[in-house]
Amino acid sequence: MPDSSRRVFDRLLKESLRAGGSSSRGESRAVPRRTWVFVPEDQLSSAIGLLSDAKRPRGAVMIESRWKASLRPYHIQRLAVLWSNQRQFALELARDGVDVLYLISDEPFAIAIERALEGELGTRMKRDACERLVCMRPAERELRADLAGLVQRGVIEYVPHDGWLTTPEDFRKSCPKTPWKMDSFYRHVRQRTGVLMTPEGEYVGGKVSFDTENRKAWPGTPPAAKPLSFTPDEVTREVIEMVRRDFAHHPGQLDETQIPATPKDAAALWTWARKQCMEHFGAYEDAMSVRSRTLFHTRVSTLVNMHRILPRTIVEDVEKMNIPLASKEGFIRQVLGWREFVRHVHDATDGFRTIAGKPVTTLDSPGSAGLERWSGKAWTTPGRASGLGGATPAHLGGDTPLPPAFWGAPSGMRCLDEVVSSVMSEGWSHHITRLMVLSNLATLLDINPRELTDWFWCAFTDAWDWVVEPNVLGMGTYAVGGIMTTKPYVAGSAYIDKMSDYCEHCPLTPGKTCPITRLYWAFLARHEKTLAGNPRLFMPMNALKKRSAAERSKDHEAFVHVRDLLVAGRRLVAERLGNW
Repeated sequence: MPDSSRRVFDRLLKESLRAGGSSSRGESRAVPRRTWVFVPEDQLSSAIGLLSDAKRPRGAVMIESRWKASLRPYHIQRLAVLWSNQRQFALELARDGVDVLYLISDEPFAIAIERALEGELGTRMKRDACERLVCMRPAERELRADLAGLVQRGVIEYVPHDGWLTTPEDFRKSCPKTPWKMDSFYRHVRQRTGVLMTPEGEYVGGKVSFDTENRKAWPGTPPAAKPLSFTPDEVTREVIEMVRRDFAHHPGQLDETQIPATPKDAAALWTWARKQCMEHFGAYEDAMSVRSRTLFHTRVSTLVNMHRILPRTIVEDVEKMNIPLASKEGFIRQVLGWREFVRHVHDATDGFRTIAGKPVTTLDSPGSAGLERWSGKAWTTPGRASGLGGATPAHLGGDTPLPPAFWGAPSGMRCLDEVVSSVMSEGWSHHITRLMVLSNLATLLDINPRELTDWFWCAFTDAWDWVVEPNVLGMGTYAVGGIMTTKPYVAGSAYIDKMSDYCEHCPLTPGKTCPITRLYWAFLARHEKTLAGNPRLFMPMNALKKRSAAERSKDHEAFVHVRDLLVAGRRLVAERLGNW
């Protein structure tokens, strides 16, 4: 491990440990009995868990795992944001009097911990009469699988993760059987917590959801929020240099002005979000535009999923804001409702390895989401990755390889190319572009749901297995059937044209040379038997029955042509599509 990758950090950590009064390097001075905490990379808050108990002497072990970073072709922006926040949090703990052991390892977390227990970590824990590490139960199934052996042997003890706003009991009470419905869960949680409830126990505004009011296209006014920029300090700059040097083979661009890493950065981002985004968030949350990738989305999900900004903080703050109720409720539903719901679904299905009591085929190793087909270079998974592949449900049977267009090869469709460009440059796009452009087009093309899921996992800075898999396998592609969503979320070009300005100046014209509507009809036709009994698809399936055989033939021809061209990494041409 080159010393340059952590020279500044090591110096500051030593200084912080001294300034915070922490015992380090195994000094033999008398200290009260300590609790040593293993801090996963997405639990970076001293306001939750054992680290929030100021009266309890504590030690913390943190691991920066290059092994994990090499499991998949993670976006370099994700790596820079993650490790910058992790190192900054280690310094914060040290300054707060916590004895921090920060490890950089090329091995899985469990092996890194075992080796540390044979050395410095073991020495410190014996000094402090500490018999085992304590850890809030990791949100990540993948990390739980890695640590399972240590938990079984009593090396690590799990305690409840109190960063969540709801409990498994909330899920069991509101969703006792499949199909699980987010609406039932959300109603239950609102009533139990009192969030957006009147003293009389009624929903504020008279109804639980204002989603029907939050579907406006953005005409250019009011002015969209301009994303906040951040200035990296010497710790973050060291991470940036290391990622650029050692992970140059990973995809994406690295924007050093978009790495909120310190508590000051997190506070500034949340202040910006409240002031610049929240008033208009609701009305335009479904809108899409080439003029603004942000519009009125808060961009806080990456820090929230790492607990640099606490979910309970944003819910409490938004509830108190003087903004339109549709914006307030719409935002809270995303956090208190959907975010919590998908976590429970992921847990209940063991990451969709079991659906309706039946086992689902699982890949042995993590997938690279077809990176080779775009880059021309093989992706090599590091050792000890066996058993870490994802589940492969495919209710609709999608098996088309993920096209290179998802990695940046031009497709000729401006909507897809614009959204992929934003993801490759920022590691982010908002939730409607993820659902109604990326997932919609993938579903219409019968793209392999596992490959698409792995791509989301690699490409987004806010991606973890518990959030990506339900959103893509569950909602985005309907790969798990109706256990958590009522229908496939698919649409033709009319929806994209209505809710965005992507179609302006696109070489493919809606209703003429754009193939998306034909892809939509072809999708319904291919899956007619599976979808025919779905009550939420009654109208489109009834319209499909009235579609002529000639039109159906053209629909299928469009599907085959577009699928084959994109899988080959080629661009759609308007002249060829005009024949339809």
